[in-house]
Amino acid sequence: MSDRDGVRPGRLESETLAANFADKHPPLDRQAALVESNRCYFCFDAPCVQACPTGIDIPGFIRKIQTGNLKGSAVDILSANIMGGMCARVCPVEELCEEACVRNYGEAKPVAIGALQRYATDHLFAEGVQPFSRAAASGRTVAVVGAGPAGLSCAHRLARLGHEVVVFEAKDKAGGLNEYGIAAYKATDGFAQQEVAFILSLGGIRIETGRALGRDVTLDGLRRDYDAVFLGVGLATTAGLGLEGEDLPGVEDAVAFIERLRQAGDRRDLPVGRRVVVVGGGNTAIDAAVQSRLLGAETVTLLYRRGPEQMSATRVEQDWARTHGVTIRHWAVPTRLVARDGRLAAVACEATRLDGAGQLAGTGERFELEADQLLKAIGQKLLADPLADGSAESAEIERGKLKVDAERATSLKGVWAGGDCIAGQDLTVSAVEDGKVAALAIDRYLRG
Repeated sequence: MSDRDGVRPGRLESETLAANFADKHPPLDRQAALVESNRCYFCFDAPCVQACPTGIDIPGFIRKIQTGNLKGSAVDILSANIMGGMCARVCPVEELCEEACVRNYGEAKPVAIGALQRYATDHLFAEGVQPFSRAAASGRTVAVVGAGPAGLSCAHRLARLGHEVVVFEAKDKAGGLNEYGIAAYKATDGFAQQEVAFILSLGGIRIETGRALGRDVTLDGLRRDYDAVFLGVGLATTAGLGLEGEDLPGVEDAVAFIERLRQAGDRRDLPVGRRVVVVGGGNTAIDAAVQSRLLGAETVTLLYRRGPEQMSATRVEQDWARTHGVTIRHWAVPTRLVARDGRLAAVACEATRLDGAGQLAGTGERFELEADQLLKAIGQKLLADPLADGSAESAEIERGKLKVDAERATSLKGVWAGGDCIAGQDLTVSAVEDGKVAALAIDRYLRG
């Protein structure tokens, strides 16, 4: 094995890494924002609003950009989606608001809604303005478990309504996947923490980091000590491949890889393989694959068991991976991890197809991919044990996630939930809406 093989740091120089991890979509300047805002038809009963999970008044905020009222535009956005700044960066707008834009029918080019949303919210953050205020104190307290998008959204709305909120977060920083789980080029310059600081500046919210459910606090205890509880616990465990050799050096979860990259002080210190294989078909798989290339991996192959239409990663994300040198191999699965000198050396694979019953099956065609690093991105699962730890009754779980009603109430009285731990789209914008809906329901509950 040459010194170029193996998983090692320092494959690229600092200047190259800085360019590679620059902002994926640089922000609009004033002239570009004005030109783009003038493209909006300001539709009555606008389909873009219907397509937005948080129901942002998109024509309204774009009209305010057009007239120079950037603060009013940002307030419109943040009133519906307190994480509108992050969502402007990470939302799959090509499948949501921009896909619904009527401009697609005549020009096949929607209004750049996401970029305009970022333009307005970035202006507000740069001005250091806190446009929201708290209602009179209600005397009620709510515990929120998890400082991700769902938890922070819920906490902010509850604080605005006059309640006191304590957020328990297992990690050292608030922000959830916005801080730990998305590609570094999607949210640069510490934006996730800027957004957290903006949310907390409202007042009425205290975050206790390093406090995990089941280890430092229990659900029974929270139900006893607080007037209501919101669970935004996310999905704490990752799925394995079920193959011998998953404990080999060079094999790890893509989630852990991305977290390490997001928290790195100097990306030159981050080890990456020369030949990387990523297994999965979602945005996490794409983020891990692209960032491996940007760190200096010479070849990166993404394996997905079905076709491109079945990938949960959007078409835009798939194209982004290809333009950055990632090879996507559809209809293939790993069957064996090949070791050499105690380390990963190759991934044995088999081609797949759908059988007559529509079930996935192997074709018998086999091939090997040389690899010194394999990143697993085949899904995450709810860690149910902390939810039941020492509890006389447990929240109902359905198909591996917490079961909730339309108001995000669980089967336990006084307990709501949202985000990735409940069924639905695994998107930041959906988690924000869960938190908002739950907060309004909690407020009604607390006021009788």
